[in-house]
Amino acid sequence: MGNGTESSVDVAVVGCGPAGCAAALCTARDGLDTVVFDGGDASIERCAYVETYPGFPAGIDVPTLRALLRAHVETADARLVRERVADVTDSEGGFRIETAAGRTVASERVVAATPLDADYLRGLDDEVAMFSTHVRETGTHQRFDGTYADADGRTPIDGLSVAGGLAGRGDQVLLAAADGMRVGRRLVHGARREFGYWEAALPHKDWLRRIPDADDDWEEERDWDEWFDYHRLPDGEHGMDAERVERVRERELTLVAAARLDDAAIEARTKRGQRRLAAHLDDEALLATLDDDVIDVYARERGLGAIE
Repeated sequence: MGNGTESSVDVAVVGCGPAGCAAALCTARDGLDTVVFDGGDASIERCAYVETYPGFPAGIDVPTLRALLRAHVETADARLVRERVADVTDSEGGFRIETAAGRTVASERVVAATPLDADYLRGLDDEVAMFSTHVRETGTHQRFDGTYADADGRTPIDGLSVAGGLAGRGDQVLLAAADGMRVGRRLVHGARREFGYWEAALPHKDWLRRIPDADDDWEEERDWDEWFDYHRLPDGEHGMDAERVERVRERELTLVAAARLDDAAIEARTKRGQRRLAAHLDDEALLATLDDDVIDVYARERGLGAIE
């Protein structure tokens, strides 16, 4: 997806803050080709320090949180483009996104998640309803009207969603992320319907389950085909086209199989996850948690010199 060329994706997310990243994680992990544009003025950069995001008991600095968000997006196989979006316009079957650097991308769906700037949306047909006018001492200003989107981030423009602060739900980092997740899940459900899913089959818990071993006192092993028929095919759905049912069943059972981990897989992911976190931490902060012998080896290998 080089500069000056046009590519096509399923979902284009504008904004790489908590809301945009959460939406992208949902769509990319469910198989939708997703691109995230990270450029322009990010509202989270105006935050001095984040102390309310669960899992960071001493808080987390903004640069580290931003780096972790970007890394997570890329790990989920979404593409990260570090360019500012200049314009979003209507295109056949969706939207055309153009960056300030001249890159163009066609997408069926757009998620706007940039609290401080929505001017790139002015090229869409519904600009008058999308922006509201405010009179201040400094003059007359226009800004995106958060009420333009409903509670699920859906707008009157088919395929355009709004998430986080731009929708008026981003006064806390966690709330912005939750709103992005809600928008992402809705997009996933819409794509699943297009694939052939019926309502009872739409839900999918995107979480990894541990395969029980002999020491566990809970029962997890089951016939997953039977599980699918019982939970995803209510009585009213048994008359559906057999080919459609089999296509959805095969996809869902593939997802179930990939989400079940044995102890070895859990250990491997644990080590990988801790290393990815450590890669974003300050060297001296890491050294402070180690004993003296390990510190000496670590410092020599990294050329840090003597560490007090």
